[in-house]
Amino acid sequence: MPSQDPTVIILLATRNGAEFLQPQLDSFRAQTYGNWALLVSDDGSTDDTVEIIQRFASSVPQPVMIVPGPQKGFWQNFVMLVRSEAINGDLFAYSDQDDIWFPEKLARAVDWFNVRAESPALYFTRTELMHGDGMPAGFSPLFTRAPLFRNALVQNIGGGNTMVFNRSARAALLATPTDAELVSHDWWTYQVVTGIGGDAYYDPWPSLRYRQHSQNIVGANIGWRARMVRLTAFANGRVVSWNEVNLRVLDRMRDALTPENAGVVDLFAKARHVAWPMRLWLIWKSGVYRQSLVENIGLSVGALFGKI
Repeated sequence: MPSQDPTVIILLATRNGAEFLQPQLDSFRAQTYGNWALLVSDDGSTDDTVEIIQRFASSVPQPVMIVPGPQKGFWQNFVMLVRSEAINGDLFAYSDQDDIWFPEKLARAVDWFNVRAESPALYFTRTELMHGDGMPAGFSPLFTRAPLFRNALVQNIGGGNTMVFNRSARAALLATPTDAELVSHDWWTYQVVTGIGGDAYYDPWPSLRYRQHSQNIVGANIGWRARMVRLTAFANGRVVSWNEVNLRVLDRMRDALTPENAGVVDLFAKARHVAWPMRLWLIWKSGVYRQSLVENIGLSVGALFGKI
């Protein structure tokens, strides 16, 4: 088992986040678990983001380091943080710049890791939603099916802003080819960790308040509007392109996958291109699944019409 007092590296990606950044930093300060360090990749902010972080750094005893981001996009910024050797630690926690963490967020994750072996492991949670002005907006979906690779291949249920992973999981992520294109850093993390046989745990306890506003890159995946977005993604071919990106990365990492999960990839990839009478059978045989009945029906319909 890992140390009972592991160092958690908070991986904060920023870009022009001054409007909402201070409450997020204050929520780091309020954590009941104090053995953390903050690594910030700032992606070329032109507002007061860097100055706000520098003032915060001078007010806390924990280490804070700012490095320049790649300025290529949001997931590239997070991937650079994962690859950075600027600060060493035992656990790694992704952070957005505009949420508010609950005080027990890190403590609860550390407790889960402290009863596990050093094998690759990933922890993530439900979220409480809030509007841009901080008013409550409900909760993210409550997932009930196991967070396995068969789910990760066709659905990302792990919000990156809630994710914490250990050194073994990070080592697996570092094995990703440096020139690989990704759909998102969190889906990549979910697929790689489960694909190599690591453990993933979805905690139904909300660990943070997830701010919903017009500048969100990715939304909360809840409500009728989100359902329409997903249907549109099937209809306009975005799901097809996402799967192509994911499958290219997984193919390049094939040797790291378990034999069982490599077989799942093969069946799913074949189902995307065979004649339509075979598609549903191959989807069924692969065992891939989404979290709800409606979504699984959508997956089957998408397969029939060549939209996966």
